[in-house]
Formats: sequence, C-alpha cells, structure tokens
Amino acid sequence: MTPATQPAAAEAVSTTAAAAVNPAWFNISVHWPGQTDLITWCNQMGPGLATILVIGGIVYLVFGVYMYKALITINLAIVGAYLGAFIGYKSGGNAAMIPWALIGGFSFAALTWPLMKYAVALMGGLYGFLLGASIWHTAGLEAKYAWAGGGMGLIAFGMLSFILFRGSIMMYTSLQGSVMLVFGLLGLIFKYQSVSPKLLASLTSQPIVLPLSIFIPTVLGLIYQQTQFGAAAAPPKK
Repeated sequence: MTPATQPAAAEAVSTTAAAAVNPAWFNISVHWPGQTDLITWCNQMGPGLATILVIGGIVYLVFGVYMYKALITINLAIVGAYLGAFIGYKSGGNAAMIPWALIGGFSFAALTWPLMKYAVALMGGLYGFLLGASIWHTAGLEAKYAWAGGGMGLIAFGMLSFILFRGSIMMYTSLQGSVMLVFGLLGLIFKYQSVSPKLLASLTSQPIVLPLSIFIPTVLGLIYQQTQFGAAAAPPKK
C-alpha cells in the first residue's frame, strides 16, 4: 500500500467500523421524510417485515377497538423498547442494548395497562403530531417549522382522546392499521420486478396516490369498527 492510498484506506475502515457499531435504526433523519423517502423504505423492506406489517395492519384496522388494550400496550412497549435500546447503546454500546430494550419495553407495558386512558391520549398525541407535521409538509409550508403543525395536531388529538375516548380509539387504530397495511403491501409488491418499476413510477409521478391509498382504508376501517363494535359498551375510562 502506497503512502498516498493509506489515508483513503484508513477512512474507509473507519467508516465501515462506525457503520458496524451504529445501528441503522438509530440514524434519525435530519429532515422530515417525504413520500420519496417512504417509498424508498418500502422498496428496501424485507419480505418478513412486510408480512408482519400486513398482518398487523389488518388486526389494527379491523379489530382496533375490540382489542384496544392489547394493541395500545404493544405500541407503547415497542416505543419503550426502542428508547431503552437507544439509552443502552449510548451508555454501554451494543452489549447493553438488549437488556435496556427489555427493561424499557416491560416498563412501558406495565405502566400502560393500569393507565390506559392516558396511554390512549399519549398515542393520540403522537398520531396527531405525525399527521400535523405531514400535512404541514404536504402543504408546502416552511419545512423547518413543521414542528408547529405537529404541535397543533398533538394538542388536538390528545384532547380529543379525553372527549371522545371510544371514537378516538377507532380512528387511531384505523389510521395505524391502514399505514401498516399499505406499507407492507408496497414492500411485498416491490419484490416483483415485473410490477415494481411501473408502481414506482406511478407513485413518484402522482403524489396524491399514496395519501389516498392510506386515507381510503382508514375510512373503511373506521366504518367497519363503528358498525361491528359501535353499539358495545364503552370501554372504561380508568
């Protein structure tokens, strides 16, 4: 190896080592993900994850209000596991990720079940933040102030969870189920090379297609849940 190539080789080794110890799912994007980012993520998704998203999306979309305690608990357990893994990685590296993830997941799950009313409001606030920021971004407003749209959505959806508890559960689970189902189906469809280029071109050239493909199943899921479970006794607010 010549002296001229040594710095480049050292930089390449350093980059590879950093990538090996820094999990990809901790690399938070510095900009709000657009449709192109989401489509690219679906295109790179593995078949296992895509299948899990499709099955989970159907469950959330169809049985959201019927199984809301278990589903909300799973949601916050995943959030807790991610936060725990992140704390473990920052404090002790890769070796501490799994123990901290287990601690975070079990802690969040244990707190969610007895505090279900507030857990639903928390999830509603998260949904509202994501939806508000997405609408802000879609409207073409200043991207660096997307947090303002997210904040308005967080307040609106969080308060709505206390006012219309059962209706909020139907809406949130329908929205989450629709997103999971659509992204999972895209991930599976992209695996077929004969269909993938045409679908990718259609989604890229017509930005309205992806929001509509999420909005329509959300409404259908909301109507289905209201029809099947709307007459049931309202869940307790404790």
